[in-house]
Amino acid sequence: MSQIDDSSPVGQIAGSEQGRRRPSRRGWMLIASALTTGALLAVALLLPVPFVKMAPGPTFNVIGEADGQPVIQISGAQTYPVTGNLDMTTVLESGGPRGGLTLVDAVASWLDPSSAVVPRELLFPDDISGEEVRTQQAALFNTSESNAIAAALNNLGLPVRTTVVVDAVYSDTPADGAFEARDEIISVDGVPVTSPSEVVDAVRSKPVGTALEFTVRRDDASQADVDSADPEATVGGEGPAPTRIEQTVKVTTADNPDDPGTPVIGIGVSLLYAAEFPIDFTLEDVGGPSAGQMFAIGLIDKLSPGDLAGGQHIAGTGTITPEGQVGPIGGIRQKLAGARNAGATLFLMPAQHCQEAEGHIPDGLTVVPVTTLDEGVTAIENFVAGTPVVTCPLDAA
Repeated sequence: MSQIDDSSPVGQIAGSEQGRRRPSRRGWMLIASALTTGALLAVALLLPVPFVKMAPGPTFNVIGEADGQPVIQISGAQTYPVTGNLDMTTVLESGGPRGGLTLVDAVASWLDPSSAVVPRELLFPDDISGEEVRTQQAALFNTSESNAIAAALNNLGLPVRTTVVVDAVYSDTPADGAFEARDEIISVDGVPVTSPSEVVDAVRSKPVGTALEFTVRRDDASQADVDSADPEATVGGEGPAPTRIEQTVKVTTADNPDDPGTPVIGIGVSLLYAAEFPIDFTLEDVGGPSAGQMFAIGLIDKLSPGDLAGGQHIAGTGTITPEGQVGPIGGIRQKLAGARNAGATLFLMPAQHCQEAEGHIPDGLTVVPVTTLDEGVTAIENFVAGTPVVTCPLDAA
């Protein structure tokens, strides 16, 4: 009888086939469970979580340009040369109503000292949509521009005029497609209006389903290409003064779903502060109220002789009132990081954030707390002149 040598190739093959065994039923179940668990874990890592990530956003030099045009464009008034940067700072938000934040993103953000992750409900109501957030943020941004004009003109001793304007147009309402943001409301059904409350009263004084006729004044789109080199158009300013024309807007009131029986048309109305010459803020896709202080300082720099920024790289944040009071904002730590990343050496912030900022001020950045526009301007003047400036005390409350 012949024998097979296990050391020969034939013997190795036979031995390996004898040693190879198929998994048992229990083994197959363990493999299937592992694959399922892995798949579920992968899906879980990519599913949205109820948190919002806050990270440093881009900065914009308010006395410079963005997308090839001045961030603050002034027409019909004398402007003066400026140098350096007066940066407004922003925060990039991920998650919440405007987009899903995955678990992977959230964990990565927790490990990044310049970012923050907060529960969604701290920033947004549960029933708000992404479109509603964008509309509200745009309205707040418009208000900050308006307040900045009033604060700057008051600082410079220049006259301020007021008008009633549309600051928000809500989607899927009678106003959607009929009104435009910044429409100046002159009258409702022929009755002149001088305050936002008069517009609200005019809408609510008649039953749901009533047709209303608004007279508004808005920019004439056909005049958008006016030659900016025309001296009569610029009058020493930076660009052509836009032509505004009166138009009639007709809408029919609808029932307010949040307050049945109350008529609405779907606009937000506020008091707009303006100069006696056109001032246009050209930034797009930026929202919120926190640019107010830097807009006001930028206007002061452009409209007054001298060079406030003096070639220095300065940044800041803070809401502003028409009277020049500087108020708190969100995301101060992210704005500090974003300012320094952009090259700023001086940062103006609302005094209320001293304690929150402690331990998070980047190296090379001098941070000055302010409560008024005048304090902010003085801080810049002192910094540019090399005079010591007041910084946050370590025991700030």
